[in-house]
Amino acid sequence: MPVAPEQHLFRALTDAPPTPLVAASMLGADFSQLGAEALDVMQAGCDLLHLDVMDGHFVPNLTMGPDLVAGLRRTCPEVCLDAHLMVQHPEAFIEPFVNAGADHLTIHVEAEHPQADPRATAELIRKAGATAGLAINPGTEVEKILPYVADFELLLVMSVQPGFAGQSFRAEVLPKTEAISSAAHSSVRIQMDGGVAPVNAEACRKAGCDVLVAASAIFKAEDRRSAVEAIRGPISEAAV
Repeated sequence: MPVAPEQHLFRALTDAPPTPLVAASMLGADFSQLGAEALDVMQAGCDLLHLDVMDGHFVPNLTMGPDLVAGLRRTCPEVCLDAHLMVQHPEAFIEPFVNAGADHLTIHVEAEHPQADPRATAELIRKAGATAGLAINPGTEVEKILPYVADFELLLVMSVQPGFAGQSFRAEVLPKTEAISSAAHSSVRIQMDGGVAPVNAEACRKAGCDVLVAASAIFKAEDRRSAVEAIRGPISEAAV
């Protein structure tokens, strides 16, 4: 897959460069040509592909299944596929998605977990061969996620209510992001997802985010490379 000379492809999140990463949320792509869209945003400078998996229960929508992930894996064999499991019972989704080619799975702290402990789900994810992330919704108190910040490779702050693309960024999640970033080890990635765009990306980065997920801001941009660069920001400002 042709990419820019300076672009560093990786599959494992733990192999990613220590600079701000931009993830293209495939929910914003044209599903009639998903493979071509994935290649285009990667060639525009994105670092990984973010896949929103919804079960119609945890959120009121249905989206991507393992077959779609497998198709993207065939199209982009060297790219990290970051699956965000917005599902009520994530343990049932682990093996199908890892077997389909997902490299990273993020689960929700609000979901149902074995022993009512998201760390138990994280262990199942790692046994399946992927890295594990933990997400928190905008309306959930930050105290819900703080006990687990040392137990995941990535912590995801939702800046919209999950379920649909195209929502506006909710700036009130920035103090929560700062608290999570301050509590986590510097090796833990902090991801923001929901309404992220060039206009608010700097605030996200200053709050501690080093993985920025964008859908409409990339896929609807006239110049996708410029949009990605604006979301990433100056590499020199990275403090990750």
